[in-house]
Amino acid sequence: MLAQQHIVINGKHQNPIVIDVTYTENKTNLPVIIFCHGYKGFKDWGAWNLMAKEFAKAGFCFIKFNFSYNGGTAKQPIDFPDLESFGNNNYTKELDDIETVIDWVFNNEDVKKMSNTNNLSIIGHSRGGGIASIKAEEDSRVKKLISLASVSDFGSRMTALCDLESWKQTGVTYIINGRTNQQMPHFYQFYEDFKANEERLTIKRAVSNLNIPHLIIHGNNDTSVLMDEAENIHLWNSNSELQIIDGANHVFGANHPWKKEYLPSHLKEVVKKCLTFLMK
Repeated sequence: MLAQQHIVINGKHQNPIVIDVTYTENKTNLPVIIFCHGYKGFKDWGAWNLMAKEFAKAGFCFIKFNFSYNGGTAKQPIDFPDLESFGNNNYTKELDDIETVIDWVFNNEDVKKMSNTNNLSIIGHSRGGGIASIKAEEDSRVKKLISLASVSDFGSRMTALCDLESWKQTGVTYIINGRTNQQMPHFYQFYEDFKANEERLTIKRAVSNLNIPHLIIHGNNDTSVLMDEAENIHLWNSNSELQIIDGANHVFGANHPWKKEYLPSHLKEVVKKCLTFLMK
């Protein structure tokens, strides 16, 4: 029988990290997967819960979490009630969050009883794919990496947000959330943090230095992150494996809210390809 635990842990930057752990009860030695959501995302977006259950059925301990400054709260982890936190998010905070979650996996007795912490993989979607790639390169506890519709360059996305001089002068720029109609702020600290840590935050550097198995999955109908980015990541890491989902969009056919009891066909194909890779 599948079980899911909901846990709140302390982050390194005041805000808590909200975690779900999905697994099959009374099983031990389960390989661990940590899933990182993307930009304007959260752990319960769309069909991610159904995806978690599919991995748990296949014999994995599947952990997904909200980045501590993603705009959600412990009481309301879905959508973005805390836009102040969203505006104060940055890439290094997200890297700290993943580290905190990995530390928690290795130190939590319940997780340690059911799982094999020496078999830990990270899956990252979109912006989360870039964050996962950097953390996988710098943390030897990560044994495999999967990039789903991942971005390949934070720098170009940073400069595309707005005019940098105007951003500096006003201290904030806004991005509209097409689904919630919220004006979502990015405070100028986001750019300052990126520039101060640019070498570390270069995805090309990270994936070029990876020495663990790396699966790249991308849809060829992705209009948010183009196929070129997947091809670049694959080029930079000669040991990576690129799998293209024909006709798939950025979220592999899902949307939010996802009210069906089954995965969209493209996301189902993603899970299948991930399991084949992870079970090698």
